[in-house]
Amino acid sequence: MEEIRLMKGNEAIAEATIRAGADAYFGYPITPQTEIMEYLAAEMPEERTGMIVLQAESEIGAINMVLGAAGTGKKVMISSSSPGVSLIQEGLSYLAGSEIPCLVVDIVRGGPGLGTIQASQADYFQATRGGGHGDYRTYVLAPNSVQEMADFVKIGFDIAFKYRNPVIILADAIIGMMMEKVKFSPQEKRLSNEQIEKLYPWAATGKNSDRKRNVLKSVELNSELQEQNNLKLLSKYEQMEREEIRYESIQCDDAEYVIVAYGSTSRICLKVVENARKEGLKIGLLRPISLYPFPYKPLALLADKVKGFMAVEMSAGQMVEDVRLSVNGRKPVEYFGRLGGIIPTPVEILSAIKSKLIRA
Repeated sequence: MEEIRLMKGNEAIAEATIRAGADAYFGYPITPQTEIMEYLAAEMPEERTGMIVLQAESEIGAINMVLGAAGTGKKVMISSSSPGVSLIQEGLSYLAGSEIPCLVVDIVRGGPGLGTIQASQADYFQATRGGGHGDYRTYVLAPNSVQEMADFVKIGFDIAFKYRNPVIILADAIIGMMMEKVKFSPQEKRLSNEQIEKLYPWAATGKNSDRKRNVLKSVELNSELQEQNNLKLLSKYEQMEREEIRYESIQCDDAEYVIVAYGSTSRICLKVVENARKEGLKIGLLRPISLYPFPYKPLALLADKVKGFMAVEMSAGQMVEDVRLSVNGRKPVEYFGRLGGIIPTPVEILSAIKSKLIRA
């Protein structure tokens, strides 16, 4: 049976991870995502489902534990926040290069450096451009509600195993700390070792009379073979771009101007659209749900109909570059953002649209 509970976004991710039949969680405490680890520790999922929860000695230790555990075909999750996510980038590159699936949660705080514990969206580049070294990408989901924090756990695991690639849930401190009603699906059973061996022939589960030895690695010193490895990865990303784009379009059918915003900022922009419509301004909202792959095509189609776009972010302007790539110079694309953990208000966003876009 489904269950409805009032929870924080961080707690919802943790509970959804248990219910998704995850095998292990590895992490290290850092504000504003520590509640994920605290909830998992308090719930003792090892008694509920057999899921292991372990605080590593560091984020570097945690991501390498993920690398080892996920390489055996287990469902494994790690969570952190911006400076901690910087530390796991080498491991993420190894995971992508070795084609090992896992789920990564980044509850974003302001930077650079230690910055602030307040909400930010300044990890967009890091998440959508790979973040670590080498030519790789991670699939990125951006929830804008506590319900989506929970829902995206199962979706994230499904995509990770479909493509044998790390998947990131990119949220910020607002979504992580706010409380809303959440509907949870029933508990899924963890896969047995026998089921893993049948479902995932690539998994490093050991050699026996019926199963060959699997070696998962990202190193290849033969340049021609390494190029083939790179091309294989690129083909997966191209498939993601064809099949896995997610977005929400709100009142864009008759819009003259379109706001592009994701995560908590998109919730604020819903009010902007409502207030603008009351003033007779035909403004719509396109919310990217998958940040990689980005919804380039839907935005390109809107560029044929509207007069201009406004990217609204809690950063110095990162997603705006993808909006401009989508529009390709055909229509004006402006940016509005607040930094340092300051949350933009509907009034100042609408004012920026009027001054930068409509009157331009």
